Amino acid sequence: MSLVAKIDDDLKKAMLARAAERLSVLRMLKSAVKYAAIESGGASAVPSDADVIAVLRKEVKKRHDSVAGYESGGRPEQAAKEKAEIVILEEYLPASLSPEEIEAIVKGAIAEVGATGKAQMGAVMKAAQAKAAGRVEGRVLSQLVQKLLP
Repeated sequence: MSLVAKIDDDLKKAMLARAAERLSVLRMLKSAVKYAAIESGGASAVPSDADVIAVLRKEVKKRHDSVAGYESGGRPEQAAKEKAEIVILEEYLPASLSPEEIEAIVKGAIAEVGATGKAQMGAVMKAAQAKAAGRVEGRVLSQLVQKLLP
């Protein structure tokens, strides 16, 4: 079952269960996925699972930024709401890789590209992101690539 179909199915279940918070998050997610599909391929575009994962990561990152802002602004109730939304969104993300697996992917990408310095960081990042297939945040990957490149 594709992620889009799973989201649609869970949306229906949330409607039947009258789970307002979950329903709200899933509607927002469905809208964001549809908007991303329209941006990339037109109104009739069907998003792939990779596209959906990219949207999910973007939405989770937005929520993390909001939590930090609300906590520093003294609004713990809003921060708690955002944290609850993060939990719902993360249900649809694939399992993250362990640090050892990430390091192996980066080392493999460096060897594949034949990188000898930081000037080839872009090529290494492209290869590593393709191998990681959305299971690692770009920031984490970038930091490790910078650390491992001579």
